[in-house]
Amino acid sequence: MNLRTTALRTALLAGALLFGTAACGPAALSPTASTGGADESQASPLTSSAAPAPGGQTALAVLATLPVKGRAPQTGYDRDQFGQAWADVDRNGCDTRNDVLRRDLTGEVYKPGTADCVVLSGSLADPYTATTISFERGDGTSVDIDHVVALGDAWQTGAFAWDVSKRTALANDPLNLLAVDYSANRQKGDGDAATWLPSNRGYRCSYVARQLAVKAAYGLWVTPAEHDAINAVLAGCPHEPLPTAGTPAPAPESVPASAAAPAPGAPYENCTAARAAGAAPLHRGEPGYSPAMDGDGDGTACE
Repeated sequence: MNLRTTALRTALLAGALLFGTAACGPAALSPTASTGGADESQASPLTSSAAPAPGGQTALAVLATLPVKGRAPQTGYDRDQFGQAWADVDRNGCDTRNDVLRRDLTGEVYKPGTADCVVLSGSLADPYTATTISFERGDGTSVDIDHVVALGDAWQTGAFAWDVSKRTALANDPLNLLAVDYSANRQKGDGDAATWLPSNRGYRCSYVARQLAVKAAYGLWVTPAEHDAINAVLAGCPHEPLPTAGTPAPAPESVPASAAAPAPGAPYENCTAARAAGAAPLHRGEPGYSPAMDGDGDGTACE
C-alpha cells in the first residue's frame, strides 16, 4: 500500500472527508462540473454531494421525518437515466467503482501505470454476509458495488422527477455505495427494506440507517411497507446513529435483539411477520423458527 492510499484512509478515519463539507458541493458530482483549475491529483475521492441530514439525529428520528407514500410507476426507468455508470464525478482521476474498491478492500494490488487507481485484487470483509471474499478483477462473480438505495427504488420514490445531474450524483455518492458480495447484491435487485435485508443480521441496523441517510439527503420518500420494515429493524437499535460520510459503518459485534421478536420459544405467526421484524431468514434452533414456515425442511425458514 503506498503513501497515497495510506493518507486517504487516515483522512477518512480522522473524519476529514465529512459528508456535506464545502469540498463536496453539488457541482462536484456533476458530470460536467469544472475543477476550476485545481490540481486533480489532490482531489479527495469518495466525498458526497448530498445535503447532510440533521446532525446528531438517530436513524429512527430521521425515519419519522420522511414522507410515506405509495410507490410511483416504474415507467421510463432505465439505468441510463442515472448518467454514465461509474463516472469520475469527483475528478480525482479514478472512476467511482475503483474509488469504492480502494476504500472498502484491504490488501489491494493496483494495475501498474494507473497511479494506484485500477484495483486488480484485494480482500473484502463483506458486511452483507459477514464473510471474507477474495476479489480478482475480471472474475465478475465475487464483488459487486451495491447502491444501498437501489436506483430502481429511488426512481419510484422520487428520482423520476429529477434531472440527470442529480440522478448521477445519487448513483455515484459514496454514502449510497458499498462493495459487497456479488450474489447478495443480485438477490437484492431493486428491493427496499420491505423486500430484502442482509443475511448478516448484525449489519441490518447500519444498513437501514444508511438507506435513511440517503433518502433524507436526496428528498426521497419511503413506502408504507418500507417504513414499517425499517421501523421494525430499528426497534432493536433505537439509538442507531445516522451515517454522515461515505465510509461504511461497522457492523455491531452482536446482533441487537428486535423488540418485535417473539418470546423465547414462541414462533412468529408467519413469514410475513418474521420479515416485517427484520428476522428472516430464520434457522432451526433460533427464536421464532417454526417447521411450519420451513416449507422445504432444510432448516431455514422464510428464506
